[in-house]
Amino acid sequence: MEQGSAREGVRPAYAPGAFSRAPADGRTRECRVPEQARGERAGGRPADGEQARGEHTHSEPPAPRAVQRHSVRGQILEALRAALVDGELVPGQVYSAPALGARFGVSATPVREAMQRLAVEGAVEVVPNRGFRVSERSPRELAELAEVRALIEVPVMLGLARTVPAHRWCGLRPLAEATVTAAAVGDRAAYAESDRAFHRAVLTLSGNEQLVAVADELHRRSQWPLMSGPATRRADLLADASEHTALLDALVSQDLVVVQALVREHFAGADR
Repeated sequence: MEQGSAREGVRPAYAPGAFSRAPADGRTRECRVPEQARGERAGGRPADGEQARGEHTHSEPPAPRAVQRHSVRGQILEALRAALVDGELVPGQVYSAPALGARFGVSATPVREAMQRLAVEGAVEVVPNRGFRVSERSPRELAELAEVRALIEVPVMLGLARTVPAHRWCGLRPLAEATVTAAAVGDRAAYAESDRAFHRAVLTLSGNEQLVAVADELHRRSQWPLMSGPATRRADLLADASEHTALLDALVSQDLVVVQALVREHFAGADR
């Protein structure tokens, strides 16, 4: 699952359910969702988040200028993050806001604002009167990020495995499949985003918004490539993506031993 890993060799791909116990008859498991979880509460009332008929909502429209500026800055920020993951922005190189603005067809202002955000995240460093230098990542930093993520996510996932019903895990299947789709075509930027989306969805089930925000920030930082590390191969992406589906199988069956083994293997592989 880790984008920034420098690995030796190809890790074995984990087929969906590889760590789960197969049924005795050899048939594939299906996610069966209880009736009460299919959009209506008992008694015919609308489910949470659904608007009852006849009800109206009112909201103040935002100022057009503020929305437009935020949209441009947000798009540039995501484009820069994708360029970092893909290695288009080379670690150690200095890039100016005007030059990047010309590349994206915008002024230097939204680029500068986006780069300031990336500086806060640790992806770039401000170089006075020149621009921004892409941070050079060390293997030690990557290992430290993996260790911290493991300390946060392993106990949380084990706790969720004990308490979350199977139909909630089945709802995350499309997110796991999205990582496989991105990995199959070797799209590192799309894989990085879908990888984080899967982890966010899992941790969101804990109900702790601060934990989700901290874990997502650490995850993002772990995805930027090393200065001397090789480009992530499609085989590595596919192996990582298959771990998502295998983990879901173990969570659905509440197999705590397999959940712990999968998650620890995932983070152990992050610093290789």
